[in-house]
Amino acid sequence: MEIGVFTFADIREGESPEQRLREVVEEAELADEVGLDVFGVGEHHRPDFTVSTPAVVLAAVAARTKRIRLTSAVTVLSSDDPIRVFQEFSTLDLVSGGRAEIMVGRGSFIESFPLFGYDLRDYDRLFAEKLERLLEIRETGTTPGGQGVYPRPVQDPLPVWIAVGGTPESAVRAGRLGLPMALAIIGGQPERFAPFAELHRRAALEAGRAVPPPLSINSHGFVADSSQQAADEFFPAYAAMMNRIGRERGWSGLTRQDFDALRTRRGALVVGSPEEVVEKILFQHEIFGHQRFLAQMSVGSLPHEQVLRSIELFGTEVAPAVRTEIAKRES
Repeated sequence: MEIGVFTFADIREGESPEQRLREVVEEAELADEVGLDVFGVGEHHRPDFTVSTPAVVLAAVAARTKRIRLTSAVTVLSSDDPIRVFQEFSTLDLVSGGRAEIMVGRGSFIESFPLFGYDLRDYDRLFAEKLERLLEIRETGTTPGGQGVYPRPVQDPLPVWIAVGGTPESAVRAGRLGLPMALAIIGGQPERFAPFAELHRRAALEAGRAVPPPLSINSHGFVADSSQQAADEFFPAYAAMMNRIGRERGWSGLTRQDFDALRTRRGALVVGSPEEVVEKILFQHEIFGHQRFLAQMSVGSLPHEQVLRSIELFGTEVAPAVRTEIAKRES
C-alpha cells in the first residue's frame, strides 16, 4: 500500500502566507525523508488557506525532495482550463523526474466558481466536459482542433485520479473511465462508504477493464507517541477548523465527545498512537482493499512542530507496519 499525507496549508492566526508555504515545503521534505510515498496539496481560493495553485507549490517541493510522488488534492477542474492544468502538471512531472499526479474533483469549497466566472449550477456539466478534454489531451497530445499541447510529461500517461466525497455517479464515472479514485472519508463510519468502492470496481469491470483501477482512502489523521497525547494535541485545532466551517454550512458544533467517537475503530478519524493508527488503517483495508491511504494532518491551528512529529511517526512506525501486514495478507 502507498501511504502519504496531504495538506490544505491552513493559515494560522498571526502567521504570514510566506511562512506557511515554507512550512509546507518542510513537511514534504520530511515526508520524503521518512519514506512516505505521496505528498498532496489542495487548491483553495479563500483567506484561510494558502495554496491556490498546487502545481507551483509542488514544483518548489520537487526541488527539495527525491522520490515522493506529488499530487494536487484536489485540482478544481470544473473552474479551470484543462489545457493549462495538463501543461502545469506536465511541467511538474518534468521538474520532478516523473513524480507528478493530478487529483481532480469538486474540492471542499465553491469560491473558485464565481472567481473565474462560472455558475456552480453547471458543475456537473463542466466537470464532465473538462475531464473528457483533459483525458483527450493526455491521450493524443492535441486539442480537439489538432493543436499540440506542450510540454509532454515524463510519465505516459500522466496519472489522473478522481476525488469523490459521496456521490455514487462520480464513483461510477471514475470506474467507467478506468481512473483511480480517491474516496474522502471525513465523517461517519468507514463501512458506509464501501458501496462507493464497489461501484467503482464494478463500473470498471463492466467497461471492459481487466483490472479495476486503484483506490485511495483520504481521511483526517494524526499520530503522536501516545493515544492521549494524539487526542489532546489534535482536538483543539481540528474542532476549531470544523466549527469555523460548520458555521458557514449550518453544522452543529463538534464536541470532545463527538471527537472521541470519531477516533474509535469504526469512526472516520485516524488519530492515535502509532499502534492505533496501524490498526485503523488495516481495519479499513479489510473493508476497501485499497491501494493507497492519505492523511490530512496539518489542520487549522495545529503547531508546525506537532505536524512534523506526526509525519515522522507516520513514516517511520506506521507505514512500515502497515505495508508488512498487507504484504502478508496478500501472499
